[in-house]
Amino acid sequence: MRKSALVAMRALGFVWASPNSLLGLLLGGVGMLFGSKPRFNRREFALVFHFWPWGPGGAITFGNVILHSGDTLDSPCITYEHRAGRRVHPYIVLGDHERAHVFQYMVLGPLFLPAYLLCGGISVRNPFERAADRYALTGKGWWPWPADER
Repeated sequence: MRKSALVAMRALGFVWASPNSLLGLLLGGVGMLFGSKPRFNRREFALVFHFWPWGPGGAITFGNVILHSGDTLDSPCITYEHRAGRRVHPYIVLGDHERAHVFQYMVLGPLFLPAYLLCGGISVRNPFERAADRYALTGKGWWPWPADER
């Protein structure tokens, strides 16, 4: 694919994901009142709010915004299947997992959150989470329904 076409597709993805990104910006802004620090991360195609002060830890993505409880997305974590005791996987990098969600948002835009919730929310059963783990493990397959699973 030509570089100009790729840039245009990314720009469209940013615009299409913008309703969700606005929600992330609002939450990130509230987090800044309690110490959260924003930084644009080119690798993740997202504005990351580090030191997010609420929640169980880890990260959550809204469009092109990631709310993260730690100081770096380069931290290791386990997959959803590993946590559920279904498989033993090597550690993955949290930023790789969240980047997959950014890509998913850029394709589905405002449809992402309803689709994600209908598929089970934050759960090992959710194909969005399994795809993000697969992408973090292999660098491929961030789309929740790859052709080999249809």
